[in-house]
Amino acid sequence: MCKGNENLNQVQNHYTDVSELRIANNVYKAVYAVAYALHNIYSCSKRNSEQEGPTACVNITDNKPWQVLNELKKLHFTSTTGEDVYFDENGDPAARYELLNWQQGKDSKIAFVKVGFYDASLNTDLQLSFNNISIIWAHNKPQVPVSVCSPSCRPGTRKAVQKGRPICCFDCIPCAEGEINSISCIKCPPELWSNDMKDTCVLKLVEFLSFEEIMGIILVSFSLLGVLFTICIALIFFKHKDTPIVRANNSELSFLLLFSLTLCFLCSLTFIGEPSKWSCMLRHTAFGITFVLCISCVLGKTVVVLMAFRATLPGSNVMKWFGPLQQRLSVLAFTLVQVIICVLWLTISPPFPYKNMKYYKEKIILECHVGSVIGFWAVLGYIGLLALLCFILAFLARKLPDNFNEAKFITFSMLIFCAVWITFIPAYVSSPGKFTVAVEIFAILASSFGLLFCIFVPKCYIIVMKPEKNTKKQMMGKTPTQ
Repeated sequence: MCKGNENLNQVQNHYTDVSELRIANNVYKAVYAVAYALHNIYSCSKRNSEQEGPTACVNITDNKPWQVLNELKKLHFTSTTGEDVYFDENGDPAARYELLNWQQGKDSKIAFVKVGFYDASLNTDLQLSFNNISIIWAHNKPQVPVSVCSPSCRPGTRKAVQKGRPICCFDCIPCAEGEINSISCIKCPPELWSNDMKDTCVLKLVEFLSFEEIMGIILVSFSLLGVLFTICIALIFFKHKDTPIVRANNSELSFLLLFSLTLCFLCSLTFIGEPSKWSCMLRHTAFGITFVLCISCVLGKTVVVLMAFRATLPGSNVMKWFGPLQQRLSVLAFTLVQVIICVLWLTISPPFPYKNMKYYKEKIILECHVGSVIGFWAVLGYIGLLALLCFILAFLARKLPDNFNEAKFITFSMLIFCAVWITFIPAYVSSPGKFTVAVEIFAILASSFGLLFCIFVPKCYIIVMKPEKNTKKQMMGKTPTQ
């Protein structure tokens, strides 16, 4: 409070410090704000006069505080310094701050250096601004100090608080495979996997044996090569169908066997490509039926060999019980049993496409689930049973006359066939992912090539390279001991 006899030259306070006019500027704006509010109250509004008729000006001695307050809320003017003055819905003016940096001068005195400003009345991107003066932090260093005990954890890790230390002290522990970091490590959904940074979940890689990859191309090439060889042999047999060696080897069963081998080579193609509902059912049933047809033909040829030589014994009339009609019926009957097994399998629990996420965690294996395990092993077991029966019969006929060595060829072919499929079972069970399908295709191709080469290539060699031996005398005679 003033006494009235002060000398302004001797008074030292905030109001007399002309080097710092923040308070004076606020007083200036406050006085003008109230003045503008009073002015608006006491002025006669031209707009109101036009709309509501002539109205008298408010009596200057009859003002109320709430009238001034209402006008202040609507106030908006520009000061002589170019500053916008207004109040928001809360009655607050626009926030304006200078950003001061405490700096220690050369004389060890603290100086407040303006390094920027904040003005809420400006656009959002212009409200905060720094000038070119460098900010000095603790210990007179230009680097921003670290405000935590431990540095921030990088992506793919989570915080683990250190026991007995402040919460800002922590260790960064990497997230496990298939997890991403948020506040803590979160496991990705089943069909997703964490990326290299472990900061987001991405789709897992999908794996299946495709036609575009090298392994698929190689298997397709061998399959088509087998079909080509089979067709070439069929053409050779057809061209020389009236020669003794073709007639002696039961040409009807030979052509049926060549046809079934062609189907065996082609059915391996159904195992390649992305599994679908129909491809899964086709690949297993086609494989089972074509191989039974093939083994049935070989079994028929073996029985014909045994019957043919037993028919040469005096008083034997056995061939009438296994003529061409009986041979066709036996092949049809053996194949029909496999067809019935496959139909029951497809009816009760057919194969279906399956996403295997258990073998590999980081990728999905598309494969065909067999559905009914009993149906799958019934198909394989029936093929194995016929192959074993055929092998036994061919083995018993191996000592027939040397020139008629059909039984020996069948024995070798069935030996290869059985060896391939016996080794197939453990390889099939232990192979991972798409290699399981590759092993199955390899077994189909290897056994098909074994039957084709062992049974037909020696005969083709005689037909093409040694035609002088393709006579009835050579077929019926016994080769002299060398």
